[in-house]
Formats: sequence, structure tokens, C-alpha cells
Amino acid sequence: MLKKKSSNVKEDARQKSIGLGSTVKRIWSYLADHRSLIMLVLLMVLASSGLGLLGPFLIGWGIDEYLAKETTEGFIWLLLGLAAVYILHSLSLWLQSYWMIGIAQETVYTMRKQLFRHFHKLPIDFFNKRQHGELMSRVTNDIENVSSTLNSSVIQIFSSLLTLVGTLIVMIWLSPLLTIVTMVIVPVMFLGMKWITNRTGKLYKEQQRRLGEMNGYIEETISGQKIIKSFSQENKVIEEFRIKNKELKESGYWAQTFTGFIPKLMNMLNNLSFTLVAAVGGYFALKDMVSIGTIVIFTEYARQFTRPLNDLSNQFNTLLSAVAGADRVFDILDTDEEAIDENAAAPLPEIKGKVEFKQVSFSYEKGGDTVSSLSFKADPGDSIALVGPTGAGKSTIINLISRFYEPDSGSILIDGHDSRKIKRESLRQQMAFVLQDSFLFQGSIRENIRYGRLDASDEEVEKAAKAANAHSFITRLPEGYDTELKQDDAGISQGQKQLLSIARAILADPSILILDEATSSIDTITELKIQEALQHLMKGRTTFIIAHRLNTIKNADQIIVIESGHIIEKGSHEELLGQKGFYHGLYTSQLEKKTLINL
Repeated sequence: MLKKKSSNVKEDARQKSIGLGSTVKRIWSYLADHRSLIMLVLLMVLASSGLGLLGPFLIGWGIDEYLAKETTEGFIWLLLGLAAVYILHSLSLWLQSYWMIGIAQETVYTMRKQLFRHFHKLPIDFFNKRQHGELMSRVTNDIENVSSTLNSSVIQIFSSLLTLVGTLIVMIWLSPLLTIVTMVIVPVMFLGMKWITNRTGKLYKEQQRRLGEMNGYIEETISGQKIIKSFSQENKVIEEFRIKNKELKESGYWAQTFTGFIPKLMNMLNNLSFTLVAAVGGYFALKDMVSIGTIVIFTEYARQFTRPLNDLSNQFNTLLSAVAGADRVFDILDTDEEAIDENAAAPLPEIKGKVEFKQVSFSYEKGGDTVSSLSFKADPGDSIALVGPTGAGKSTIINLISRFYEPDSGSILIDGHDSRKIKRESLRQQMAFVLQDSFLFQGSIRENIRYGRLDASDEEVEKAAKAANAHSFITRLPEGYDTELKQDDAGISQGQKQLLSIARAILADPSILILDEATSSIDTITELKIQEALQHLMKGRTTFIIAHRLNTIKNADQIIVIESGHIIEKGSHEELLGQKGFYHGLYTSQLEKKTLINL
């Protein structure tokens, strides 16, 4: 049993090692695009490391050549040489930092661009299952974490390694015995660093995860402020935030605490090394085994030898934090994009709007169909109303028509073309949506309407607004069509937002129109304006209407009644009332409720 557990631990460690190596290798693939500049950076790192070693050597040599021999001849040249060394050392440090910042910014620019572009290629289902704030955290916090690490850590790691190797070589050349004394503390350093870094990697990853969760929660609560205040749930969300904030604080506390052990441990060992070299070197000097200058060089090199180890351990922890952030970014980039169109998929020519479902079945999750064996036909210009209880499958039908999802079986024909053999972009370019929750972007009203067709002129935008009954309220706004809308759409009502959405759809001039509860939660007067605008929009277009208020769909060419994913009734308003079935019961119950409300 113990052997099995030990084997599992080793396997987990191996997988983590592979994961770390894979992520670092992937980050390097971005840096590899700047090979020539990286070579210059490495050249400057080599120069700064060499110059850093040369300075103490010249000081020690000067002590032996001038102070010990009590002569000043040539001493001024030594001082000038030292000045040149330290000036060039500072210049090389500045150049490597300057160039590396440029490389880092280009790298994260590319990563951020790829991530944002990838977001727009992911299926709708991906966003339905993720907190938006948590996704935003990956574009901002996680990528910025990679940026700050590349700015400093990469250079520091190269510099530390070169300094470490160079110092060791010079130390052995000067005095193998003092080198052995200096190396006594190295095993202790490695054991201490290993113990710490084994713990900090997991803690940094947990910290990034909890930071993403907290950002998601913040975004969610800010977006839902009206609901929170309406139900007086401020104390509840404050308490939930306190818990998430505390969890983040604890993970950050332990990550930083373990990381903080490193400089303390290294300083202690550094001082111990200095003491050993000074004591043993002093004894050797008394025995004339080494010169005073050599001891001075060694004491400085002893510090230079432990300092790179200290830097490496610190930068390794920072690197782990960046790898944790990069992992979260690559997790999104590795998510499968919306299913790629088949090779045989072709652009859809301009269509008339005939839509046919043939035995279409689909489920969001395995274990049962959301819709099953659906078959119906919509001729060009027809208005098709989808009616049924919540969860019956009405929105699923719309998602299938627009290819947000693909049917598990059966086929959907658009003007006789199988939808799976049509390029999504060309299909959606001939569709327009007016949804229950109208979304407006930050920008002017003109820009929001023009979103339906980006090449539309100002005259076409205003013509669409007039057709949507939106022109009159727009002209009453302070800046008219140039009025800027903020993210919360403050200053315009829900009905006005809906009219702008209709104007956007009119401007798009689609062949297929989707109306999803387009008049819900609207007052009667505004509803009349919207209905008039919708009638103008629907004219000559194949329209699919999802509506719970049945009085709004009485003029539909065909009403399809869906229950539990099956079509149970089909026909015009009068035909379905005459059948005295499910639709008749639903319609009469709504009529009775309306009568009671009026009384």
C-alpha cells in the first residue's frame, strides 16, 4: 500500500515537472521571435557579469601591487581602470534592461492579442459556463504577471548563472582551498531552497486561481447592483466577498511568507560564508599561503557566489508565479474553438429565407435530448412563432438555426443548403437578432445602430432609426445621434434600447430575423411603438418569434407549440384555438388573467 502511494506521489511530481517544463517552453516560443535582440541582451548580460567579476579582482590586485608594496606608481591608472569597469558595468545593465523590457512588452502584447482573438472564436457554451470577471482576470492580471516576470526575472536568471559559474572558476584559479571553504554552505543553501520552492509553486497557483475567482465575483456583483439593492442583499454579498478576500489573503500570505524565508536564509548563510572565508583566509595569510589581496577578492567573491544563489531562488519563485499565470492563459488558448467549418463548407449566397428542420435532435449534455425529432418548414417571408413553457426548447431552436450549436442528428436546411455545409460567418451575416435584453456598446447612438452594418452612411443610419420609431427620441437627446452611451446605458429606457436594437436590425437588412421576447417588460404605449417597428422590420423576411405573451403573435403565419423538446401542435392562431388543445388552454388562461387585471 505504501509503495503504491509512493509511486503515485512520484507520478504526480513527474506530471508537475512536465507541466512546468511545457509552460516554460511555450513562453520561450514567444520570446524566440526576438532572437537577435535576445542575443544582444545575453551579450550585455555576459559583459555585465564579466565586469562585475573584474572589479573585485582589480581591487584585490591593487592591494597586493600597491598597498602591500607601499608604492603609488601606476595607482592612478588602476583607479581610472576601476572607474571604466563600473561605468561600463552600469551601461551594460541599463542596455540589457532596456532591450528586455521591449521584448517582454512585445511578448505580452502578442499573448494578449491572441487571447482576445481566441475569445471571439470560442463557442457560446464556453461563456455560459464561465464567470466573465474570471476570464477578464486572465487577460489582465495573469498576462501582466508574465510581463513583470519577463521584464526582470529572465535577465536576472541568466546573469546569476553566469556570475555563479564565472565566480567559481576565478575562485578555483585563485585558491582551491578557500574555494572549498566557500562551498561548504552550498548544500545547505540548496536544501533550504528546495524545501521552500516545493511549497511556493502550489501556493502561487492557488493565489492566481483565487484572484481570478474574486475578480469574477466583483464583476458579477457590480453588474447586478440593481438586483442586489432591490432585494436588500448588500450584507450577503459583502460577507461572501469577505470570505473570498480572506481566502486570497491567506494564499497570498503563505506564498509571500515562504518566499520571504529565502532572503533571510541566504543572508544568514552569506554572512556565515563571509566569516568562514575571513577566518580561514586570515589563518592562511599568517602562514603566507595566500596574499592579503587574495583574501579581499575571496571575501567579495564569497558574497558574489551566494548572491546569485539567492537571486536564483527568488527569481525561481517569481517564475513560478508567472508560470501559474501563463498556465491560466494557455488553458484558454488550448480550449477548442467553435467547431471549424467543414472543408466542403461554402459561403451562403444571398438567400430568400426558407428554413426547414428535418428530424432534428439535440442535447446540451449527454443523457437526454433537449429537443427531439423536430420537423417543420418556414417559407420565405413567413413569421414562425415558437410557444411553450420555460425550458421547452424554444431558444435551442434559435441556437441551432444560427449555428451556435450543431444538431446531434437530423439536418437543418437554409434555402436547401445543409447548415453544416455553410460557413457560419456568411450565414449569420444574413441574420439579425432582437433579444429580450438589448445590449448596447459604450459609444455613440449612431455607432450602436451602425453595428448592424459598419459601412452604412449617416443617412442610412437615420433612415433605419426612423423606420424603428427611434428617430424622435434620439433627436430629443442632448447630442442627438452623437450622444454617448455609457456601459450602464444610463439616460435611456429599456423600451428605447429595444428601439435602437430594432434600428440596428433594420440597417443589417437580414433575410432571417430572430425576435426573442422583444416586447417583454415594456409598457403598453412603448409596446405599440415597438410592435409597429417590428412589423416594418418583419416585412418580407422569414421571422422566428419567441413569445410568452400570445396576443403578440396572433398574426403569425405559423405557431409551433413545443413541450419537453417535442412539437405537440402546429398551425395558425385560429386553427390552434379550434383544436382546443394545449395552445387553446394557454391562450384562454392568459386572456382570463388579463381580464382580471383590467377589472
